[in-house]
Amino acid sequence: MIIGIDGNEANVQNKVGVSVYTYNLLKYFKSQSSDNLRFIVYLRKNPEANLPEASHFFTYKIIWGPVLWSQLFLPVHLWISKILGMKLHSFFSPAHYIPRYCPFPTVVTIHDLSYLYFPDEFLKKDLYQLKNWTEYSLNKSKKIIAVSKTTKKDIMHEYHILDKKIEVIYNGYESDNPDSSHPSQSLHTYPYFLTVGTIQPRKNLSTLITAFIQFQKNHPDYKLIIAGKKGWKYASIFSQVEEQKIKENIILPGFVSEEEKISLYKNATAFIFPSLYEGFGIPLLEAMSYQCPVLSSFNSSLPEIGGDACLYFDPNNSNDIVEKMNIIVVDKNLSKILIKSGKKRISAFSWNETGKNTLHILQSINE
Repeated sequence: MIIGIDGNEANVQNKVGVSVYTYNLLKYFKSQSSDNLRFIVYLRKNPEANLPEASHFFTYKIIWGPVLWSQLFLPVHLWISKILGMKLHSFFSPAHYIPRYCPFPTVVTIHDLSYLYFPDEFLKKDLYQLKNWTEYSLNKSKKIIAVSKTTKKDIMHEYHILDKKIEVIYNGYESDNPDSSHPSQSLHTYPYFLTVGTIQPRKNLSTLITAFIQFQKNHPDYKLIIAGKKGWKYASIFSQVEEQKIKENIILPGFVSEEEKISLYKNATAFIFPSLYEGFGIPLLEAMSYQCPVLSSFNSSLPEIGGDACLYFDPNNSNDIVEKMNIIVVDKNLSKILIKSGKKRISAFSWNETGKNTLHILQSINE
């Protein structure tokens, strides 16, 4: 049996989000490859050194194509391969887009439908692709993988896809640092709350900043650290900080190294995730793995993923966020309970389990 995979999302230096998902699945597939189970990973460019090493049963195939790679160049190659006698049992696309007119049965993973709920956060070209190419993929795929029950529900509601066609397979999680539970020296001398993620409107940072300003009136020694790269429409967040004249109390370090991020998690009073919509919510598990109490929005997939290991708030109510910040500062026992619950919660998410369930689908679908 031969399975084809679009591996481009993993073929980058700095892996976040879907790149992490694709990379971990490739690692699992490589571990399962054998004489009876071969994988061909299709790429636009030569594989980065950090991808799983190629072997006789796990190979990389470079397909040239400057634009429309998944819609033109890859499909042409797959059709030529089929005509020449190659047989793929299935083709897997880990992120929304299957090859157009693919001659083999396809499986696609959908991570979220944020582009439908927050269209203003996307470039017009990207929005067109996400809407139309995702719809094509959902209709033409033999099976659809959703990373949460919330994402499955959204797919069924927005695209009218049948329940039986969609399988929920959660993302895995594993800490990159074997000493993730050990304390580390803080990079900062002041107490702080932390949020991590791309700076964009969907992350609801404006409401968090409003809440923090109110919180700090009674806790002037605290600061808020917002770590993450600049995303779509990030300027409004920076303008809000400037206008409120609170630059010294709200720290925006930009994209931080893994070592810096780990230290930030380990020494924060709490991690706050005020996002308005998430298909899964990996930062919740990341914070839990570093013994950091979690305050989270109660919406989309976040309660599903966070379970009883988070203190939840209404993301549209800054006063509710302030209340939860006050509670976590005062109630040290609650922090300990959340840390203990978080440790238990992350044990429910395994990349090995994600890989095993995904491979089962790829092997079991028929023409």
